[in-house]
Amino acid sequence: MTAMNLQLETRPFALELDPRETAVIVVDMQQGFFGRGGAWNRAGVDVTNAQAIVAPIARVLTVAREVGMPVIYATMDLDAPAPAGAAPGYWTEERSSRWVAAGEPRQGMDSDAGQLAAGVKESDILPELAPRPGETIIVKPRFSAFYDTNLHSTLTELGVSTLIFTGGTTSICVESTLRDAFFRDYRCVLLADCTAEPIGNRLPRTNRQATLLLVELVYGWVAESSDLLRALDEQSAALHAAQAV
Repeated sequence: MTAMNLQLETRPFALELDPRETAVIVVDMQQGFFGRGGAWNRAGVDVTNAQAIVAPIARVLTVAREVGMPVIYATMDLDAPAPAGAAPGYWTEERSSRWVAAGEPRQGMDSDAGQLAAGVKESDILPELAPRPGETIIVKPRFSAFYDTNLHSTLTELGVSTLIFTGGTTSICVESTLRDAFFRDYRCVLLADCTAEPIGNRLPRTNRQATLLLVELVYGWVAESSDLLRALDEQSAALHAAQAV
């Protein structure tokens, strides 16, 4: 292991990576999906488990920025109306009936969810995870952040070969982006405690569990955010010790 590389405890086996060639991807951590009073929450989705991943993602972003890892956001435009003559916008009746209600005990709008604060948009990234000036925000028209965007060219320019995935939802936009990354020969690490799937999370078998298994078996590696933070701390201590000799 070179001085700049670190050993990350992952499943199914440990992975050596170079922080200089690694980026953190934050997928769809937006008000409309995961905010209290956002569109999903008002439609009856319990966003509690998604809100629980905000703190570990924030810790990962802090350390990633400290060591110089690029942080890239993938988002969807949840506010723009569909152009005249175009297909229906994101919030369709089909999604409401097939996705939002899946595995949930109630149907329709949640009167207890409240509304987003004045001036806050559905598309806004949650404030705890707000981008820093100069960080890349990819607005994707479909689930995958690689579809019809400049994400691949951006990563190529940065010299990135390994992607660390955070955000939601696990089996939809995260998995779609991770699969497309795999097809482009990126090494993909999914942080299990930094990804959530509010829809259907009370079902006996969840999409989130299926994605974690798929990534571990086929598309990459699965880790906890504490594993990444520990590896970076150990690397930092080793570098300081070497410099002191």
